[in-house]
Amino acid sequence: MAIDWDVILSEGESYTVEFKESPDKELPSEVCAFANASGGQVYLGIHDQGYIVGTDTGNAARSRIQDSINKIEPRLNVSLDVLDNIIVLTVPEGTHKPYSCPAGFYLRSGPNSQKLDRDSIVEFFQSEGRVRYDEIVRDDLPINERFDEAAFRRYVKTAKISEVIDKETILKNLNCAGPSGVRLCFTNAGALFFRVNDEDVLFRHSGIVCALYKGTDKALILDAKELNGDICSNVEDAIVFLKKHLRVSYKIESLKRENILELPQDALREAVVNAACHRDYFEKGSRVMVEVFDDRVEVVSPGGVCKGITRENFGTVTITRNPVIASMFFRIGYIEQMGTGIGRMRDATRNANVAEPVFQFDGFFKVTFKRNPPDASIGRQSVAK
Repeated sequence: MAIDWDVILSEGESYTVEFKESPDKELPSEVCAFANASGGQVYLGIHDQGYIVGTDTGNAARSRIQDSINKIEPRLNVSLDVLDNIIVLTVPEGTHKPYSCPAGFYLRSGPNSQKLDRDSIVEFFQSEGRVRYDEIVRDDLPINERFDEAAFRRYVKTAKISEVIDKETILKNLNCAGPSGVRLCFTNAGALFFRVNDEDVLFRHSGIVCALYKGTDKALILDAKELNGDICSNVEDAIVFLKKHLRVSYKIESLKRENILELPQDALREAVVNAACHRDYFEKGSRVMVEVFDDRVEVVSPGGVCKGITRENFGTVTITRNPVIASMFFRIGYIEQMGTGIGRMRDATRNANVAEPVFQFDGFFKVTFKRNPPDASIGRQSVAK
């Protein structure tokens, strides 16, 4: 088993990779989470910050690891390889989901493992199926056709992925491409990030529509923009649209002017990123909508929340509909930690002394930010005392 450690360490933890310094009581949970998702590898002897520390690779240590894995039900065939002072556990995607370990039921969610109760995980797999949109390899989309080199380079630079790694390896390691016969083809996630889709009806539903209305309904459109670029550009351009059409005030402290958007940009950004990351991409009849009214801003995405999330645990439990997209966003800082987006939106609005967002999730997921009435001082200089 040959491994390029420079590649593994530079890529870091992800939806399919977990680093652990040594086997501990959480190891069966990590293995269980991979089995309930798309499989993956656990590297024992690597710090989670991405450097090798080594671990005990003796027969007794390996036997203890195997005993802990054997406690997972149903039984799972996990391969164990020793490379120098590192143990590599390769976990297949389970064929008899859901799997449980002594600590409960776990599911891989981006670069983390999420604990679920059994009813939630059974309901999740029944409603979502074993096929996730972003993981599907598209044999009709070879990577050498309509590859967006600029988007790829931007992503690699932002994610700090080593430039010495070839493009094909990076795409496969990111779960953005996979083999289809003799060709390497995009997954749906790869196409959303690294393919030119602006005129492609296959992906038109994946864009974002921005609109500015006069008044509090949709009777009169003042400005509209369809965003059909790569998924990262769509997010950034949606934020630009919001900044263009929301009021800005400013104050001066120590001769330095500070521009203040009427709604906190961090909260708006979280809402747009959440919509692009977690929408139901199987639903091709609707797109993410970013809409500005006189009294509010709405960010709406198709699909509602995943099964297993209730009004009671909303904002505290995370089940990721699109784990590859979530992992990709995590790598470039669009997502800080899985499951913190709702809290971050609430915190940002509280800190800005504006109303907290209202969340609705019946069929669609809607975030509504209330706008305050225009202030005569908006747009004028305000000097802080």
